[in-house]
Amino acid sequence: MDNRENVRKESKKAVLIIIPAYNEEKNIVPLLEKLEQPEITQFADILVVNDASQDETNHVTKKRNHTVITNVFNLGYGSGLQLGYKYAVRKGYSYVIQMDADGQHDVCNLLEIYKELQKEDENGKLPDIVLGSRFMEGSSEYTVSWAKKIAFVWFRAILKLGTGKKITDPTTGLQGLNWKTFLFYSKYNNFDDKYPDANMLMQMLLLGFRVREIPAVMHVRTAGVSMHSGLKPIVYMFRMTVSILTVWIREKILKMDEDKIRELEKYNE
Repeated sequence: MDNRENVRKESKKAVLIIIPAYNEEKNIVPLLEKLEQPEITQFADILVVNDASQDETNHVTKKRNHTVITNVFNLGYGSGLQLGYKYAVRKGYSYVIQMDADGQHDVCNLLEIYKELQKEDENGKLPDIVLGSRFMEGSSEYTVSWAKKIAFVWFRAILKLGTGKKITDPTTGLQGLNWKTFLFYSKYNNFDDKYPDANMLMQMLLLGFRVREIPAVMHVRTAGVSMHSGLKPIVYMFRMTVSILTVWIREKILKMDEDKIRELEKYNE
C-alpha cells in the first residue's frame, strides 16, 4: 500500500471543499446552509480557511460544526488555498473543489465538477483540473464590468498564445483538482500564494496537466466588497501579465520544474 492510501484512510469522503474566507459573515452562513444538503454531504467535507477575519466569520462557521482553520494574520487568498491543499494532502482526500465564500459560486456546480473529475475523455484520460466557466454555452448569464471584460479577453489570448489551449474563463475561482494537482500545489514554491490565477493555468498546462472546462452557474455578490472591484481589474491585468510571462519563461525556456514533475510521478506510482 502506498503513502497516499495510508493517509487516505483518515478521510471519510472523497472530496474536500475548500472555502477561503475574509470578512464573509453575511455571505458564508447562507452558503454553508446550502452545502449542508444531503446531495453535497454524501461525497464532500467542508474546510473554511478564515484569513484573520475581523468580523464573525470564524464564530458563525464553527457554530455550524464545520472545520475551520484561522490565520492569526491576514495572509491573502492564495495562502488560504495552499493551506487547504496541505490539509487535503494530510487528511487523504482524493479531490479538492475550491469555491469562494461570497455566494457567487452556486453549489449545484459541485456535483458536476466531481463527476467531471472522474470522466475519461476520448483518449481514456482523466482531467487533472476542472474549471467552472462563466462563459461557455450552458453557463448562466453573468454580467461583468468593462474593465473585467478587457482582462478576460487579454488572459484568454495570452494563454492561447503560450499554451495553444483555449480557456474561456481563465480567472474562475471555481475549480476541481485531483490528488496529483493539489499535492503539487501544496509543495513549496509550486503555487503563487499571492495571486494564483491565469498564471497557474499557464504553469500547469505547460507542465502537462490536463485542464478541462464545464459550464457553471454563478451569481452576483450580494454583500461585502470584491477584491477585484472598480478599476482594480486593469491594475491586476498588468500585474498578472508579468506573472504569466515569468511562468512561461520558467517553464518553456528554462524548464525549471521538470524535476518536480518527475518526482511527483514517482510519488504517485
